[in-house]
Amino acid sequence: MAESKIDKQSQVMIVAGEASGDLHGSNLIRAAGEHYPELAFYGVGGDKMKTAGCRILFPSDELAVMGIQEVLTRLPVIVKRFRQLKKILSSAEKPDLLVLIDFPDFNLRLAKVAKQHQVPVLYYISPKVWAWRQGRAGTIAARVDRLALIFPFEPKIYAPLGVSAEYVGNPLLDEFAANRPQQVLRNQLGIESHSQLVGIFPGSRESELKYILDSLIETCKLVNNVKPDVTFLVPVAPSLSLADLKSRFSGSGLPVIFIEENIYEVAAACDAVLTVSGTVTLQIALAGTPMAIVYKVAPLSYAIGKRLIKIEYAGLTNIVAEKGIVREFIQDDAEPEIMCREVLRLLDDDNYRQHMLDDLAEVKLRLGQPGCSQRVAEMAAEMCLKRLQG
Repeated sequence: MAESKIDKQSQVMIVAGEASGDLHGSNLIRAAGEHYPELAFYGVGGDKMKTAGCRILFPSDELAVMGIQEVLTRLPVIVKRFRQLKKILSSAEKPDLLVLIDFPDFNLRLAKVAKQHQVPVLYYISPKVWAWRQGRAGTIAARVDRLALIFPFEPKIYAPLGVSAEYVGNPLLDEFAANRPQQVLRNQLGIESHSQLVGIFPGSRESELKYILDSLIETCKLVNNVKPDVTFLVPVAPSLSLADLKSRFSGSGLPVIFIEENIYEVAAACDAVLTVSGTVTLQIALAGTPMAIVYKVAPLSYAIGKRLIKIEYAGLTNIVAEKGIVREFIQDDAEPEIMCREVLRLLDDDNYRQHMLDDLAEVKLRLGQPGCSQRVAEMAAEMCLKRLQG
C-alpha cells in the first residue's frame, strides 16, 4: 500500500491503444477511485475508461490499426496524436505519472518522451518480449520506472536489467472471480449431466475462422461418427456474426448449439474443448476444462512468424505452465483425424483427463490471487506520492 494518503490531487496520464487495454484501464481506474480518489486520470482510451472516470483526450480507436497498409493510411493521425501527447508531457502542466498499457510500438516511444521530461512511467502489461523481439527488454528497462507484469515468469526476464518489475497477478483472475461459472448452462440447454459436451472455440477474428474453422468442423464430423451422442457447443464472440457462424456449420449435420454466454460458463459446461490459441486458453484453464489447442495461419505468416517467435508453445496455458500440459496442433499438424483422436482421448481416457485437470489446477495456482487492478493502483499511488515528496 502507499505509505500515506496523497494530500493533493495527482494528475495521471493513461494511454491504452486497444480494446483489451481499455478494459484493463477501466478496471485500474475504478480500483484507484475506491482506494486513491486523489488520483485524477486523463488520456487515451475507449468507452469503458470514460465510464470509469477517465477524461478522454481522444479515443484509442484512432490508434488501433493492424497491418502495414492500414498503418500507412492512418499515419498522419497517429503522428498528430503522438505530438499532442508529447506536447503535454513536455509542458509545465505535465502529469505526475504516465501509465502505459500494452500497445508497445506507440507506448514505448511515448515512454522515451516521458523519460526526457522527468515524468515517471508505470508500464502495465509489458510487451511480450518472451515471445519475440527480446531486445526490447533492454529498451523497456531504460525508459520505464516500474513494470506491472501479468505473467509469473516475466520478473526473471527483467531481473538482470535493474528495473523495478513486479508480478501483480493476471487480470483474468479478476474477470474469472466476477464471472465464476454457476454450472447452470447444461440445465438451461436441456443437456443431461451424463451426456458429453464438446466445446469448439473458433476465436474472435475473421482470420481465425478463415484458416481454422473448416478443420474444426471436419474434426467434429469425425468425432460425431464415433460418438453420435456428443453435442458440440460453439461460443460466439461479440466481434463475430452469429448468422455467419451458423451458415458455416449448415449442411454438416452436426448437433451444434451456438451460445453467447460468458466464456467461463461455456467452458465449465463442456467435458472437453478444442480451441484456438491465445488468452482463451487461460480462460478455459481457469474454468478447469481439459482442452486441445489449434493454431493455423496463412502459410507466409507462419513462415515469417516461425523465424521471429522464439517460444516453444503457442497456447498461454502451456507458456504459463512452462511445459506442454495441453496438446497443440500447429499449422500442418492441425489434421482433423489427429485432432479427433485427441478429443476422444480427452473424453474417455480417465487417467489422461485427470492428469490434465491436475496440471490445469497448477496453472491456476501459478497465476496467484485476484486483485491485479488494485495492486497496480497501489503502485500508481506510491509513484505519485514519491514524486510529491520530491
